[in-house]
Amino acid sequence: MRKLFIDIGGTHLRSELIDETESFSEICSSKEVPLMAYVEEKLARYDDIGFVGIAYAGQVHEGVILSAPNIAVDEPQIKKTVAERYGVRLEIDNDLNCALLAEANEWNVQNMAALYVGTGIGAAVMEKGKVIRGSRNLAFEIGHIPYRQTPFTCGCGRNNCIELFASGSGIAKQLYPYDENRRIDLSMLSRSQIENERRVAEEFETALVHAAGTLVTLANPELIVLGGGIIEHNPYLLERLREKIASYALGASLERLRIERSRLENAPLSGAKLLEKEGTWNH
Repeated sequence: MRKLFIDIGGTHLRSELIDETESFSEICSSKEVPLMAYVEEKLARYDDIGFVGIAYAGQVHEGVILSAPNIAVDEPQIKKTVAERYGVRLEIDNDLNCALLAEANEWNVQNMAALYVGTGIGAAVMEKGKVIRGSRNLAFEIGHIPYRQTPFTCGCGRNNCIELFASGSGIAKQLYPYDENRRIDLSMLSRSQIENERRVAEEFETALVHAAGTLVTLANPELIVLGGGIIEHNPYLLERLREKIASYALGASLERLRIERSRLENAPLSGAKLLEKEGTWNH
């Protein structure tokens, strides 16, 4: 039996097709290839796929895609549709929840938070080994907390989300078209001769620390793991966050707190592989 695992974000769809002897990886544009169409193409090509696990950069509840700020949704009822058409079990969860499952395995910690910055900025929190989900699996959508009004509109429809400042898409709205493969060098922007570029870099750092401080104050984790393309391409942000977070978080919540960078190559995809076992309890 083959298994299909997918990590879909605002820029890329990454997948891994696995059987008992080998695996096959693929990457394509999530803007050009709709998720349901991608899944159906694979199910039609490989009739022995028995499970599909998806890490999704959007809001998901009980197998239903509620919304996706940076992804076009072609089939909200994807779990039900795949089961009815193909008789295949599919589990789908928010990509940060999936990343959190993988990070918890990696760090062997049961009280932690994941804070990822790429096309968007997102967070997920675990307490006593359980992902904190809220009534509709929408807990800790840190990217959409009110921050400051801008002339730009977030993918969620508002104009004051912190994601408009601390994310690749936020930088794109202010400077240039966003490409996840482009290494956004915030350190270089901060030294730019162009005032607007320096401002964007400064506002990014401030918004990131604000988001992290809010997360620490609300969730009180013992570990925060930073991940995502922006963090990967700007590793200095780890030390910057460690230096500044005391001014943005409750002091008592900072005691024994560790802040680390992710050691995983693709935590959301790794977490999607855990949904086969964990999928029943995460709803």
